[in-house]
Amino acid sequence: MSTTKLGIWGVSSLVLIWVSTKLLSSVWPGRTRTTRLQGPPSPNPILGLVLYALKSKDISIDYERWAALYGGAFEMPLAFGGKQIILTDPKALIHCYTTERAVYVRNTSERQFIAEMFGRGVLWAEGDTHKRQRKALTPAFSNAAIRRLTSVFYDSAYKLKGFWDEKLETSPEGVVIEVQQWMNRVALDSIGIAGFSHDFQYLEGKESPVTEAFHSLELTDTSFFSSFIFIIAFLFPPLLKIPTHRIRLMRTLRFSLNEIAQRLLDNTRREKERGITEENSDKSVIGLLMKAEHTDAELYMSQEEVVVSMNVLLLAGYETTSVSLTWALIELAKHPEYQDKLRSELRARFGSADPTWDQLTSTTELPLLDAISLEVLRLHPALQMTPRMASQDDVIPLGTPILTPSGETISSIVVAKGTVIVEPIRAINRSEAMWGPDAKEFKPERWFSDITTTANQLQGYRHLLTFHDGPRTCLGKAFALAEFKAVLSVLIRNYVFEFPNGPDTQIEHHVAIVPRPKVAGEKGTRVPLRVKRLQD
Repeated sequence: MSTTKLGIWGVSSLVLIWVSTKLLSSVWPGRTRTTRLQGPPSPNPILGLVLYALKSKDISIDYERWAALYGGAFEMPLAFGGKQIILTDPKALIHCYTTERAVYVRNTSERQFIAEMFGRGVLWAEGDTHKRQRKALTPAFSNAAIRRLTSVFYDSAYKLKGFWDEKLETSPEGVVIEVQQWMNRVALDSIGIAGFSHDFQYLEGKESPVTEAFHSLELTDTSFFSSFIFIIAFLFPPLLKIPTHRIRLMRTLRFSLNEIAQRLLDNTRREKERGITEENSDKSVIGLLMKAEHTDAELYMSQEEVVVSMNVLLLAGYETTSVSLTWALIELAKHPEYQDKLRSELRARFGSADPTWDQLTSTTELPLLDAISLEVLRLHPALQMTPRMASQDDVIPLGTPILTPSGETISSIVVAKGTVIVEPIRAINRSEAMWGPDAKEFKPERWFSDITTTANQLQGYRHLLTFHDGPRTCLGKAFALAEFKAVLSVLIRNYVFEFPNGPDTQIEHHVAIVPRPKVAGEKGTRVPLRVKRLQD
């Protein structure tokens, strides 16, 4: 039998098992039933809205449209009769976020997928295991720790400046630079030094298995089949055995991350044995992980957990910061008036000096820098949505009542154990119902005063869901914000950014590990901007 036929038989068997389970559970006596909700009709009796969602350029627009039609909680039909509940109601979202670990968890299939792709670390963990792993890492991301690391972010930014100045030495009119690749280099070198006392030297152009794997994913324009298999594997992890191009690259990335994590651990152990560890090293990510390795440690972590935690933090520190910095440069190139205002704010307040950590994190010292940072995070969250499964029966309260298909008005919904809910972060961050009619515009001044729209009911960071919320809120939030602001402040004080073909240049999304911006027509994740050096 051919590999293709084996794959088809495998998928068919999984579908049969899944359908049988659903049929049995639907007739099981005494079983709690999830409240029937309104929602978009299924265009396909077999695939539901799955194919539609895969082909959509921006499913968040559909989520917003459906929320306007059906309310803050609605059903979305999936493959083979499955359904998931989409939540945009603020009260419902707060309830689900605050009860994560206790009620709303990653489902078994998703956890199998994460274990296969990234390992059994803090992304995979649930319940007490997640609590223990997170607690072991928390001190490395405290305000005191980030304050010490701010100089690392500036060092990376100025190292980047040195390379760009060389390029611009004989080109006062500016040169076109592919900025996303340089933001990748800044992000990886920063997380390497700040978290693991290791300089990847990516800014200098040094390659490693990790950087090669990242680069391959960002260059790949995967086929629809490859993307379809990768996404469906969230439901059916055995599909990860199909060696599509994307799955092979993801496996290469995990192998490379494991290799570098093990090497960093070994190097740190040797340095510690020789008594040459740096001051505060025990409070760094790698120092805390090494402490947790000891069997008598209060927050003991196995060797696998330590290595996987390093992998996840390297991955998160690289991906999210580089993507956010790239989006910031895109928005400022599209809106040069804000670029000029931010440059004026920085120079008027600090001249050529760098803001301290306290000044960077203040909402009043640099109000426009803070506002631009928040607006970029609002419009372009790295994580698009969070699916969760009810681990037990629950009742979700609603802030705004909705109508059921039978016409009944309800102010809460019953959720049966096993029901999947989705919190569509991008849709909520950009929703006109939440943020007003200008929700999809880049408008930093919305942050100059208290948010008075419906979004103020959300409890996420500054009413944003970009960093998630509840017990699984982003551990590296303070790290990411400090690095983002430090690097952006250096770049804007020294350079002007513009699109070679004007501010109306079209931007598309390219899915690598997280969605990345790209200039339409460019291969992979390229974002070429004309960069000019400012004259003092």
